[in-house]
Amino acid sequence: MATFTHAELVDYVRRAAGEDDEVGLDGDIAEVTFADLGYDSVAMVEVTLLVERELGISLPEEKTGKDATPKEFVDLVNELLPASK
Repeated sequence: MATFTHAELVDYVRRAAGEDDEVGLDGDIAEVTFADLGYDSVAMVEVTLLVERELGISLPEEKTGKDATPKEFVDLVNELLPASK
């Protein structure tokens, strides 16, 4: 995997933390914080741990919390993802 995408993040979020039926993850959510999407700190820890485990990277906690946006999360993963993946 050379590039981590928004769609892949949505899949990780659904697998690790589920989805709020009222908000949903299918719309234009790139600039909406995870907190506004209904995810708390515990949910984001679960998402982060799953991404780290499956992609073999280490993400800084302060940049992957509930106040981050999906765009920020994807950009961060892409910065840290080895080009050979």
